[in-house]
Amino acid sequence: MTILTALTPVLLVVLCLIIGFMLVKTQEAKTIKSFPGKSQDLRPLDSRDDPETTPGVDECWAHPLLLSIEAEEDHPQVPYSQPCFPEDVMLKRSRDFYTLLNQRRTIRFISSKPVPRDIIDNIIRTAGTAPSGAHTEPWTFAVVSDAAVKHQIREIVENEEMINYQQRMGYKWVKDLSKLRTNWIKQYLDDAPYLILIFRQTYGILPNGQKKTHYYSEISISISCGILLAALQNVGLVTVTSTPLNCGLQLRLLLKRPANEKLVMLLPVGYPALDATVPDLKRKPLEDMMVYI
Repeated sequence: MTILTALTPVLLVVLCLIIGFMLVKTQEAKTIKSFPGKSQDLRPLDSRDDPETTPGVDECWAHPLLLSIEAEEDHPQVPYSQPCFPEDVMLKRSRDFYTLLNQRRTIRFISSKPVPRDIIDNIIRTAGTAPSGAHTEPWTFAVVSDAAVKHQIREIVENEEMINYQQRMGYKWVKDLSKLRTNWIKQYLDDAPYLILIFRQTYGILPNGQKKTHYYSEISISISCGILLAALQNVGLVTVTSTPLNCGLQLRLLLKRPANEKLVMLLPVGYPALDATVPDLKRKPLEDMMVYI
């Protein structure tokens, strides 16, 4: 009994320490739950399964208070103004623009007639006006006019396309394309005066060499490609929207593009050949593609 009495203060101290330790751990668990870091994925839902969003993503999407990030200067705000047209002029302009773009077709017969480079420069400038996530502008337009490089590109594309048609694409895909009379022979890659290869920058590189996250880069580059197609149509040039399957790495290395760039599209650009033909296709009527709510 005497021994137990003597040990009671010690037991009380140990018990207090155990309770205190448990309380601290409980509080830490609550803090982590409400203050997420790398263990919780805070990326937008539509980007979580995109492997190209992974570079630098942990550093960017961790809670900002856990990071030491040098804040960039805010962009100054400037007044904005745009011409305001009367409604009848707006209606005419909308009809004229639709008529212009409705004439756009995919052309696989392209003339080798030279196109002034200034025109191509302005088309790329126009494509660069596209909106992008956090104004990161995640695009690179590689414009190829050298005949030897164009032929190398053609060889790479045709070699892979032959395998695509014969093995990778499957019977139904090949059958659907046969209605459009397409195959793995890409003569237009030699004929077109320019090949525009559009690369998506999966992430950027800061001046200090660190990675910079590009938000919604796939959507941004897609919008830019659409504007580029409209700009081509506006000046009377044609193209075929080529997305060479399994060629991206080879073409990136050929053009000496960095590892953060991923090929999205290859556009042969020029005037239509005099004997160019297109399939007699019809577009969806308005009621089949629009819903008013």
